[in-house]
Amino acid sequence: MNERFFSLPEEKRQAILNAGYRVFSRNSYKNSPMSEIAGDAGISKSLLFHYFRNKKELYLFLWENCARTTIEHLTRWGCYEQKGLFESMERGMRAKMEILRKYPDMGNFTLRAFYEKDPEISAAVQESYHRYFNLKADRTRLNLDPGQFRPGLDIPMMYREMYWASEGYLWETMQQGDVDLDRMEQDFTRLMAFWKSVYLQNP
Repeated sequence: MNERFFSLPEEKRQAILNAGYRVFSRNSYKNSPMSEIAGDAGISKSLLFHYFRNKKELYLFLWENCARTTIEHLTRWGCYEQKGLFESMERGMRAKMEILRKYPDMGNFTLRAFYEKDPEISAAVQESYHRYFNLKADRTRLNLDPGQFRPGLDIPMMYREMYWASEGYLWETMQQGDVDLDRMEQDFTRLMAFWKSVYLQNP
């Protein structure tokens, strides 16, 4: 990747990133033309190739940017410092809403990229996913007080259930087209209230 990309004004960098997220989130990797991304970003295709050598480099940069941006926001919102699971999750929800307001198509891109089967990029995406997912999980669980949960609770299974439910909700929401972030925040707030009633010793 050309370092000149980072010397661009923040507004121009964000326009290029959002164009990439938008185009890649609506098409498969193979059927996402660089010319469309350049057009959406308001630059020429040759200039886009000046910043990114090829489509694979741009795609993987966008994927890595998702992970870095998420961890940066979760850290800034204090998600890793909480002893209460749901306090951490509520802060995490607000952090992710902040991200989606800046990068509206990032969530849909992340889901599509995770399930992308193109051999040119699928292995790199999966390797990066597991590296960042394990990092986030380890940080999140580091300070949690196990005494907050109901006695005898299978805590690893609880984490998996909440993860599966969250991913399923996001997938269903993204398939509906334009995302209503306020509605999403309300839905997750209700979902966390339900989880608290099920899993906490003193909800």
